[in-house]
Amino acid sequence: MLIDGFFYAAVEAGIRKKNRLDLALIFSETPAEAAGVFTTSRVQAAPVVLGRKRLHDFGKAQAILINSGIANACTGEPGMIAALACSRLVADALKISENLVQVSSTGVIGEQLTVERFAVAIPGLVGSLEANSHGRVAKAMMTTDTVPKTASREVEIQGKKVRIFGMTKGAGMIMPNMATMLCYVMTDAAVTAGALQDMLLHAVDGSFNRITVDGDTSTNDTVLVLANGRAGNVAINSSDSEGGKALAAALGDLLLDLALQIVKDGEGATKLVTVRVVGAENDRDADAAARTIGNSALVKTAFFGEDANWGRIIAALGRSGIEIDPARVAIFFDDVQMVKNGLGQGTEAEKKATEVLKKKDFEVVVDLGMGTGQGHVYTSDFSIDYVKINADYRS
Repeated sequence: MLIDGFFYAAVEAGIRKKNRLDLALIFSETPAEAAGVFTTSRVQAAPVVLGRKRLHDFGKAQAILINSGIANACTGEPGMIAALACSRLVADALKISENLVQVSSTGVIGEQLTVERFAVAIPGLVGSLEANSHGRVAKAMMTTDTVPKTASREVEIQGKKVRIFGMTKGAGMIMPNMATMLCYVMTDAAVTAGALQDMLLHAVDGSFNRITVDGDTSTNDTVLVLANGRAGNVAINSSDSEGGKALAAALGDLLLDLALQIVKDGEGATKLVTVRVVGAENDRDADAAARTIGNSALVKTAFFGEDANWGRIIAALGRSGIEIDPARVAIFFDDVQMVKNGLGQGTEAEKKATEVLKKKDFEVVVDLGMGTGQGHVYTSDFSIDYVKINADYRS
């Protein structure tokens, strides 16, 4: 979806490997209201530290420079110097304030960026900015992703048509808690940075913070939203206003779409599984139980093998740290009940459940029978390819 005022470009810079798009740029003709959410890991890449500070200090952004191949994480002072140098190169080429440049990196941890490669590539990158090159940016962000991931939404606010377009990358090192991914959203909505930040936090909680591929959290997680106001609606200054609710709903729907694309493209993944826990004492317990099940390697390998092994699910519940009474537990695969009052329902139920597991997309529902708490996560299976991909990731 083309959004007036935003331009995109991507080039081959040879950041880590040759003959692949690995350096990208998103540019807004005018400074845009900006919101962001970053990794909660205590090990944070230099771009995350820099981006968070600039967003906090200025609340606006005009350019986002993205590289793949090298994460610029665990690189000490040289890594921060490199991040600053790269943002300065972009600012000079675009003739904008350096404080309006966000930088993002993804790839191998512990390796230093070669700033000279950026210096050589950035003039051509800026020179190739086009309104319809967002697809190239989505490709340049990829590491172990097998497909680029984009989504768009349109919503009417105060009689004005508002457009939203987003792109994300992520396939491995994915776990709820901001997951390990990069995501950039552009919109022509007129909205203040504060209201946009509120909307983004809520949207991330219902999307990226609900997915898991392998239980690992990254050093580089970043979600940025830029709003340039070109739609012409009266500026939204509260997420609770009528316009704010409409924009928040569209943003949440778009981010969930992108998040589910990540799970479907999980390294070696063949299935998208919704793990839903109901009947917990409270929502926090339900969430903890769903995450424990969704992150269990034994559960995920059973999904891959299409083995209706409900014992692995109830075993994961037992170590989730929440209050449960095994005699009250019920487990369903879609609408097939496998467990009632903590007991398996026999061979016929298992046969029907096995048919459910052959599907690419299904739901596991666990009813704890303890209260009204609910929670869910989206997860994938663990395949043989996951091990192969991650065994030689750096080669």
